[in-house]
Amino acid sequence: MRIFLTGVSCVGKSTLGKILADRLGHPFYDLDDEIEKYFGESIERLISRYLTGHSFRYKIGAVVLKYILLNRSSSHSVIVLPPSGLKDAYSRTIGKVDGVIVAITDTPKNILKRITFYDIDSKLIDKPLTDDDKKHYLKEIKKDITYFGKTYKRAHLLVDIAGLSIEDSVTRIQVALQSYVPAPPAQPK
Repeated sequence: MRIFLTGVSCVGKSTLGKILADRLGHPFYDLDDEIEKYFGESIERLISRYLTGHSFRYKIGAVVLKYILLNRSSSHSVIVLPPSGLKDAYSRTIGKVDGVIVAITDTPKNILKRITFYDIDSKLIDKPLTDDDKKHYLKEIKKDITYFGKTYKRAHLLVDIAGLSIEDSVTRIQVALQSYVPAPPAQPK
């Protein structure tokens, strides 16, 4: 089974996805990493070429997502999507294959503790946060949760990991997946 993980930035999708894939013995794909490999350039540099996020998702992101989905090993895999993973081009691409979409949620304060920064070439930056920075980023995280949260209602499963360790978070996702029963196909009228 394909398992798609989505959620806001720094909620833990990649960390949890790698562990989940390892536990299940499945290949792991992080769409952002796969985009960078496919085009040989950082996400930040690729995004800067497009006027809107929609254009980027349609012309770059969906192309690489389709490429992953055409790979035989992806039929049983864990695929991490960006926060916009259930919007427009991504959503249409995912809708054409079998899989379970899991939206991961956590509190803004917990997400702030995991916040990381990267330069334009996707290299990790060590950036200590001031109290003003923390207020600013907490506000931005809340905005992202509100904005992207609307699309996460399309996910098959919504898994809240607030207060859980990494291992317990993965276990919670596994338990949710094990109890997931797909809706029957719509009957023609």
